[in-house]
Amino acid sequence: MQAKYKRVILKISGESLAGDLGYGLDHKTLNDIALQLREVVKLGVEVCIVVGGGNIWRGISGSNKGMDRAAADYMGMLATVINALALQDALEKEDVICRVQSAIEMRQVAEPYIRRRALRHLEKGRVVIFAAGTGNPYFSTDTTAALRAAEMDADVILMAKKVDGVYDSDPKQNPAAQRFGKLSYMDILNKGLHVMDATAASLCMDNNIPLVVFNISVDGNILKAVTGENIGTYVGGVNNA
Repeated sequence: MQAKYKRVILKISGESLAGDLGYGLDHKTLNDIALQLREVVKLGVEVCIVVGGGNIWRGISGSNKGMDRAAADYMGMLATVINALALQDALEKEDVICRVQSAIEMRQVAEPYIRRRALRHLEKGRVVIFAAGTGNPYFSTDTTAALRAAEMDADVILMAKKVDGVYDSDPKQNPAAQRFGKLSYMDILNKGLHVMDATAASLCMDNNIPLVVFNISVDGNILKAVTGENIGTYVGGVNNA
């Protein structure tokens, strides 16, 4: 088995880490992800992970209920740190060496985000987990994934969700929803598809960073995504090929 990509950003939504619980952390899901990542690392792939925090707290939800948006977003960033530490623990139990880097400095629990240090970790075969988003309110963890992918010179962003690709409508609400096999970033922006926010999509498009959207709930899908199997929706380029 051969990897298609040398260096990847794996974006894991908070909802994915909740598994079937719907809220909080599902330890079986964490262990399954760790086992898959162990196999990916064995292939020599350099792995960075950006975690969301929606399984614990969503800043936009707090804002919609009257909370100060900046304060709500900072709470969401702290939720991603909890997820990052849980994922680090699961990986270390599988003998995968990893480091958590936080965009909000908290030296007792994580390294501060330093680009050159992160690159050095990757060169040494360590998995790097990026927590606390960009460190700024009003930016999503999707934007964090796009930003870190550009900074780390990643070959691809693997967007791990609880759905097996990008659809023309919500497949949970519409059984006739059609899944796209391939899209351009302009397609996402023009059609208003809910893949990532416009800021993240524009950043990926400007830096020519491809995206693979796939279902992380299916065992082995992370490895399949890394090896280039057709398991979801591929997004790249300006014009749809």
